[in-house]
Amino acid sequence: MHRLLGVCLLALLPFAAVATDSGHPIPARAALDAEVAAAMTAAQANGLAIAVIDAGKVVHVAAYGQRNAKGDPLETATVMYGASLTKAVFAYTALQWVDEGKLDLDRPIGEYFDKPLTDYPAEEGYGPWPDLAGDPRWKTITARMLLTHSSGFANFAFLEPDEKLRIHFTPGTRYAYSGEGLILLQYAIERGLGLDLGAEMQRRVFDRFGMPNTGMIWRPDFAANLADGWKEDGTVEPHDERGRVRAAGSMDTTIADLANFAAALIRGEGLSPASAAAMVTAQLPITTASQFPTLQDELPPAQRRKDLAAGLGVVVFDGPQGAGFYKGGHSDSTGNTWVCVQQRKRCVVILGNDVRAERAFPRLVAFVLGETGVPWTWEYGNKPFVP
Repeated sequence: MHRLLGVCLLALLPFAAVATDSGHPIPARAALDAEVAAAMTAAQANGLAIAVIDAGKVVHVAAYGQRNAKGDPLETATVMYGASLTKAVFAYTALQWVDEGKLDLDRPIGEYFDKPLTDYPAEEGYGPWPDLAGDPRWKTITARMLLTHSSGFANFAFLEPDEKLRIHFTPGTRYAYSGEGLILLQYAIERGLGLDLGAEMQRRVFDRFGMPNTGMIWRPDFAANLADGWKEDGTVEPHDERGRVRAAGSMDTTIADLANFAAALIRGEGLSPASAAAMVTAQLPITTASQFPTLQDELPPAQRRKDLAAGLGVVVFDGPQGAGFYKGGHSDSTGNTWVCVQQRKRCVVILGNDVRAERAFPRLVAFVLGETGVPWTWEYGNKPFVP
């Protein structure tokens, strides 16, 4: 049985059962602690942290289990890998530039540069843009396409058989998850607009929302309370000290920090009403059976889910409680999820420093929020979930 370690309450609101329009009460703290312990045992997960937002406010933050092989407790201030949750925070930051008139979601991304994108040499940490020189379709790609994963790129160029970047379909016509697309938008912001993405996110998000232990690159002070990770086979993977800002997934954070941002986002804070709505509103239908492999064939129209679409940096869905959105994050030793339902402005954020924690996500999200309609099988394919 896992020990319940590092439990910390944020008593901004009483964390007790409260009836909602959906008929599902937020569980009391003791009940959630017991449910997490049982779910972690069933999933064989060594560490997991969870935050609950209700009415746009953080009502509970807790950490359970271990942060490393020595058995040090996972705590609410333990620095954990954010993985692809970074993409949602980056999208929020990009929408601030939209509100300020610096970025236009529908302007071709190439117009932000002084010369053709394909004339820029390949640089470490960025995409090999010269690979696109023979395909003029790159000139049609916009920020909206990049934030809705409809650029036509593979997830990353290095995953291509010849490790060359290419466009697989007409940009903007379908969804296919691409971290490379987010890197292109980062390149436009840094090379085209002349902005320092790491510094901008620090000022616009991390400082603003009380996230002192969050950063887009490694900081030496993280080492004092840092989570390593466990892989599927139970081996430990040391925390990667990332030295380069990557919009697709370099963020380190804590459950306490990320809870503050999730609450701000569900409230729409820091964005214009139009941008706040656009981020979590359907922008493009999702037409595949699962998220990965990225470039799989589209389903026949009759088999496509009508309740599932790309937002800007997030996936949006319709369920029993109405509109919702979510974002996942994954590496060999990390499993994260972040689910919100717009009714009552409720969210659950889970950071797992053990990839096996993903098996418990449907159970834990349903325990806190009730049935939401999160497309778990689309997100994880045939991954087994604990009952």
